Amino acid sequence: MLDELDRQHGRMSDLVWDDVRNFFDPDLMGALPDVSVQGVAVEDWQTVFDLVRSSDWGWEYSEGGVSGPLPPAVEVLTRPADADTVDLRVRPVPGVLVIFRPMSAEEIDFDFDLRELQGQQGVDILCGFLTTLGRQLGKAVTMTAEGDYENPVLGFDPGADRVVLMADPELVQLSAVADR
Repeated sequence: MLDELDRQHGRMSDLVWDDVRNFFDPDLMGALPDVSVQGVAVEDWQTVFDLVRSSDWGWEYSEGGVSGPLPPAVEVLTRPADADTVDLRVRPVPGVLVIFRPMSAEEIDFDFDLRELQGQQGVDILCGFLTTLGRQLGKAVTMTAEGDYENPVLGFDPGADRVVLMADPELVQLSAVADR
């Protein structure tokens, strides 16, 4: 499962479950944290589409809930504002679903369900996926708590060529307790 993403990179995850478990807690982060790549263009979306097509990941493209072939990114991103919703559902490994929602040429936006990414294996799967995507794009890929777009907690750093922490996992827990 995870091994195929790690074999592509010749290494294991940069993060350890015991250190980051709060960032994988659906009660603290929301079940569907927000993951994004900022400062992109249509060409970057096309890179994502090409990566999905060329990988051995399972995927399904749909418009308005109707499945179909994955069109060129320019066609998806130039649809009228009132067009049906588009989803690109990707399964980098069995049991893990990543949902891309191509709505803007300026941002690649996707999410996944933290309940599918528990334990060290979940951390490794996420790190492998963010690394693969970040390397392909040559850009940072950041994760925030659901709806908290301004405060990334972890992400792929292209300068470091790995997934790094961007916040203290202990502070997330303390913040959640204070909010109750």
